Amino acid sequence: MQHDAHAHHDHSAHGTHDGHKGHEGHEGRQEQHGGHHEGHGAHHAPGKASWSMAARATLHCLTGCAIGEVLGMIIGTALGWGNMETMILAIILAFFFGYALTLRGILAAGVDFKTAFKVALAADTLSIAVMEIIDNGVIALWPGAMDAHLSDPIFWIVLAIALAAAFVITTPVNKWLIGRGKGHAVVHQYHH
Repeated sequence: MQHDAHAHHDHSAHGTHDGHKGHEGHEGRQEQHGGHHEGHGAHHAPGKASWSMAARATLHCLTGCAIGEVLGMIIGTALGWGNMETMILAIILAFFFGYALTLRGILAAGVDFKTAFKVALAADTLSIAVMEIIDNGVIALWPGAMDAHLSDPIFWIVLAIALAAAFVITTPVNKWLIGRGKGHAVVHQYHH
């Protein structure tokens, strides 16, 4: 978290201090230097979530959800399960892979598993839940989508539309969460 101290540090008091040479008059150079810190500061200060930050968090969740959904549908179809059982498996796997992607990043930062698991739950649960409701809702309501086989183009077309809809609707949810210091704002502190 050394970055935090640097991001909120008053450079003007140091003049030409070794680590900050060339920062005299720093206040007027926000475009050159502040842009880097602006993005990081937004993760820590509630109320400053950008759309691109929310989109990245949503894309992260969407990746895990998509892996779980497709794998669940492949397994359910291969085992000859009905629509309901297959959808339940796909949702369980979507949560599993969504959490797993977040856990991987936090564990790589040297955090113990118990803490990492709590952070993943706090960061992803609402995002994945909204995504799964939208995604599965589109598939369930689309005529013929529930009965389509993996080899049918309609299956993949509707899945793509459902995931796109989930992304569009979940992004504002993640923006709201990050803006309140929750969701992926919690994860970001472990990425330094």
